[in-house]
Amino acid sequence: MRLGIFAKTFEGNSPDQVLPAAATAGYAAVQYNMACSGLPSLPDNIPTEVVQDIAVAAAKSQITIAALSGTYNMIHPDASIRANGHERLANLARAAAGMKTNLITLCTGTRDPDDQWRDHPENRSVAAWKDLLASMEVAIGIADKHDIFLGIEPELSNVVHSARTARQLLDEIKSPHLKIVLDPANLFETASLEEQRRLVAEAVDLLADSIVMGHAKDRTPSGGFTAAGCGVLDYPHYLACLKSARFDGAMVTHGLSAKDAGRVASFLTAQMEQAGFKVETACLQQ
Repeated sequence: MRLGIFAKTFEGNSPDQVLPAAATAGYAAVQYNMACSGLPSLPDNIPTEVVQDIAVAAAKSQITIAALSGTYNMIHPDASIRANGHERLANLARAAAGMKTNLITLCTGTRDPDDQWRDHPENRSVAAWKDLLASMEVAIGIADKHDIFLGIEPELSNVVHSARTARQLLDEIKSPHLKIVLDPANLFETASLEEQRRLVAEAVDLLADSIVMGHAKDRTPSGGFTAAGCGVLDYPHYLACLKSARFDGAMVTHGLSAKDAGRVASFLTAQMEQAGFKVETACLQQ
């Protein structure tokens, strides 16, 4: 299992700044955000030299670009905003090969017009699901054209709000280009240990054939987010479930500050090794 981190955790608007910082903190991979190259997260245009700079910096730092962040609101109530998101996704997909990656992470979205991570009562509606299917068909067409994978994540506040709705989407889309990013902290807000374990085990059982990346953050007892190892998430159980499913993708942490990156790398490495994984950490530490 390759240990990774959101590149955006580190300050800077150049890959020459953020990628060495990730390696120094102990990570072998990043989920890259184009904001780390001084662009919008999902740009209207990605210059060739920007792509080349990322590839060169990654090779120099011995960092793998495990994925690109390509989130936009796929069920935004304004269809023109959804269409603009599709166009920008196509730009990112076109550039992915040059950055030596084949995975883009998505946000299935919400009916909230202002915040793609905020829940809305219409998220469970038939119309919202219909719009998601339409958006996913466009996105899958882009993925097929550029031979990449798209990773969706069950997220309480989004239209795909559970492992079961993620399974439903996989079954309805039926595309080898659609994959799952699993973050157990997004499966519950507050839950007993027994319920938490049930939700995580169910998610891995339902989605095991499509999980390409794990995410690692944590929940506080009151339901807020915190850095991995600082909350109530049962990491031994989460990792044991992934091990049983023969998961071998990247484990990417986020929701932490740069100053905590080294500590979290040590925590996750120890947890993954205890679960029986062979862990690839940074090859280059300065």
